[in-house]
Amino acid sequence: MGDENDADYVYDQMQVYLCPSWALSLGYMGVAAGAVLSNWGSAWGTWKSGVSLLNTGIQHPGSVMKNVIPIVMAGVIGIYGL
Repeated sequence: MGDENDADYVYDQMQVYLCPSWALSLGYMGVAAGAVLSNWGSAWGTWKSGVSLLNTGIQHPGSVMKNVIPIVMAGVIGIYGL
């Protein structure tokens, strides 16, 4: 068996052809952007739902508990984003 049949050699050669040098940093930027944007969206959704819950509490105090569900769902979206 020569060096060309060695699994490490083949793997190294495949990496040279398949992956440019900037691909890893682009991937990490995508992961960071996904985490940041999903948590920003979750915070925005929590804020909007909280404002609507306050307005509902003032206008219709009996239906406050039904409107808690969007706030919980907005928090869950942030957890899924992480």
